[in-house]
Amino acid sequence: MSRSENEFLPDLVAYIVKTARASGDKAPSERELAEHFSVSRGQVRESLAILEAQHLIERRAKSGIYLTMDAAGLSSMALLARAGVQLKPRQIFEAVELRKIHEIKAAELAAQRATAENLDRLRDILARSETQIADGLGLQRLDGEFHLEIVRATQNEMFYKICSSFYAASEQRMPIYFGKPERNIKSHTEHQQIFDALYRRDSILAQALMNTHLGRAQSYWTEILDGNGEQAPDEAELLPVHI
Repeated sequence: MSRSENEFLPDLVAYIVKTARASGDKAPSERELAEHFSVSRGQVRESLAILEAQHLIERRAKSGIYLTMDAAGLSSMALLARAGVQLKPRQIFEAVELRKIHEIKAAELAAQRATAENLDRLRDILARSETQIADGLGLQRLDGEFHLEIVRATQNEMFYKICSSFYAASEQRMPIYFGKPERNIKSHTEHQQIFDALYRRDSILAQALMNTHLGRAQSYWTEILDGNGEQAPDEAELLPVHI
């Protein structure tokens, strides 16, 4: 029986990553994948073409299929998240860094363009966040809702799609990040301050608050990298970013 692409792709990615990592990055053949999932080789071939286009795999003549996750781009982040694949700390750090650059600009635009509906949704998220904290629960999902609503308030759909990919990249790690009660409280307080700046249409303050807020997440991932023996780029070594 044929399986839909939305159902099959995440399972295929998860299986390829698991088996390839155990065998020098070499994935099972088309025939082996078709037998494992009880689907046609044609369906496997079509799905592999999608993964190859996203640079998750590489098919080498007379050699086989190889995992190439290090070459994967932003477009593959959501698929990897759906597949439950854990990204490397450095990949998440880089996604967080790009997220920071984009969301500082989003805060500026949202202060200028947010509709009454956007502001109402942000108020609702803040209210639910207070309840979560009072119940001793983490804000991992509501944090994403809050930030993506600000991006949605730019009224730029492409902007929203790009930033959604950043959140997909770090989705599995967010419960760990929000595992400390004090981090939830601090994050909620900063969210409230950002909302107040947006409500007052103060784009300069909204940018500054977002910069400080996301700087904490960036510092967290820098610590994770250091703990794994990897080196986060020194800000002094980075090229200037003009927002």
